[in-house]
Amino acid sequence: MGHAYFGTDGIRGRVGDPPITVDFLLKLGWAAGRVFARQGDDAPTVVIGKDTRISGYLFESALEAGFSAAGVDIILLGPMPTPAVAHLTRSLGGIAGVVISASHNPYEDNGIKFFSAEGEKLDDGLQGDIEDELELAIEQVAPHRLGKAHRIQDASGRYIEYCKATVPYGTHLDGLKIVVDCANGATYRIAPSVFSELGAEVIAIHDKPDGLNINERCGSTHPDSLAREVVKAQADLGVAFDGDGDRVLLVDHEGSIIDGDQILYVLAAARKTNGGLQGGVVGTVMSNYGLEEAFRTLGVPFERSAVGDRFVHERLRQRQWLLGGEASGHILCLDRAMTGCGIVSALQVLEVVARTRQSLKALAAGMFKYPQVMINVPVAGNARSLVNDDPRVAGAVESVEAALRDEGRVILRPSGTEPVVRVTVEGREQSQVESLAQQLAQVVQESSQP
Repeated sequence: MGHAYFGTDGIRGRVGDPPITVDFLLKLGWAAGRVFARQGDDAPTVVIGKDTRISGYLFESALEAGFSAAGVDIILLGPMPTPAVAHLTRSLGGIAGVVISASHNPYEDNGIKFFSAEGEKLDDGLQGDIEDELELAIEQVAPHRLGKAHRIQDASGRYIEYCKATVPYGTHLDGLKIVVDCANGATYRIAPSVFSELGAEVIAIHDKPDGLNINERCGSTHPDSLAREVVKAQADLGVAFDGDGDRVLLVDHEGSIIDGDQILYVLAAARKTNGGLQGGVVGTVMSNYGLEEAFRTLGVPFERSAVGDRFVHERLRQRQWLLGGEASGHILCLDRAMTGCGIVSALQVLEVVARTRQSLKALAAGMFKYPQVMINVPVAGNARSLVNDDPRVAGAVESVEAALRDEGRVILRPSGTEPVVRVTVEGREQSQVESLAQQLAQVVQESSQP
């Protein structure tokens, strides 16, 4: 049976519209609790964290009631970055972790994500079991078996210590002035503390969540206010997180944005020098061509996975490599953290800056970021067969590739969610890239007409 509720990243939607309603989440807590309780633990406990959305209060208490009705104990962490919930689920011996968050979306949206006891995403089999339980009516366990809930007071402190331990002992960020944009989200307390406790001078912005301002014109999806602040404060660099803290983008001292591809380059180049690379790096089909080129120059193996951090993670596992990520700022350093954590990723870069005494701009300069243009082309009919089977489209792609002469690339991706083909062209010259992308988009559109 296909999953009716679980998407690629848990269950997500607009608050108040099914399934993101209080009655559904009460039932989801109960259904998940039933499935987790069967996994053989005498007194199973789930760990629940959330971001700073106003709806987090409502959904936290609904899930708590559902888990209790299924006989599962609950540990409440309060506002916590998503990767912190994965980590604390493991360290507190939870049977599963739950995050209430819609990541980089606006406050009107919310979602639920589950982690296994190991702090990894729940496997599809268990998600299917939870969906099966959702078909049943709620049956409470006997009164003496109802679950208890308690709040962990020092959850932030525990995660701050964990993050600090992901850089070599004795790492000092003294003398570095950093602007930190917390996106009015889950990192608002933890991130500034981590950097300042390691010795940096920290200016925190967008660190006053009110339940409604998460991701609003701030954070890694809107890094322009951070860029302005870095230049104004004459800071060494800036760090921007998304609402739930699993992504990070950086800004150099001139206010230029350093994206996930450039972060991967900086980390891989530093590890290549000091021997900590272990194999190669995994990007995605959307990673910039300049990253591939820079790695070729460095002699670093590079492979592309499908888009999505879970696919990057799978490929790293298969290869037994450590470093991978996406341009959006999802970075995986598997020898430092099991899941992509924005704070941990930023720290790895800061450690390189502090150790080499080079500016972020200088460290990123070895990668030429190719101009990239993406056009979403609405299509009639089947987007996938248009991309894979249409001879006119194939011919147009060949002629664009010929025009780029091995200095760039073309990607056609059918959207998984809407009747759209994403046409992406990368090359050395912005103007050429724009005109080639327009040409190709036009052919795709015309070919889709019946």
